[in-house]
Amino acid sequence: MAETADAIAAQVLAVPGVAGLHAGRFGEVATYLPGRRVTGVKLGEDRVEVHVVLLYSAPLLAVAQRIHAVVAAVVEVPVQVFVEDLSGPKT
Repeated sequence: MAETADAIAAQVLAVPGVAGLHAGRFGEVATYLPGRRVTGVKLGEDRVEVHVVLLYSAPLLAVAQRIHAVVAAVVEVPVQVFVEDLSGPKT
């Protein structure tokens, strides 16, 4: 599970327009592993949730679809992408 969560996080962060992963309103969105957690990626038996912050200038729908595609290529369950926030350009 750790390898899958880490791979998903790395692939999502590599998508152009993604500013970062988001932990959810109360920090509850994560995959919990021994001694650490992967924030913004929630692996479940019946679905995977990915919560992200996108760059304000990014085409929202296109970036969300790209995130969905890269995650769906790694897992065999449905994928849900949540855009939690928008961010200014990285400086």
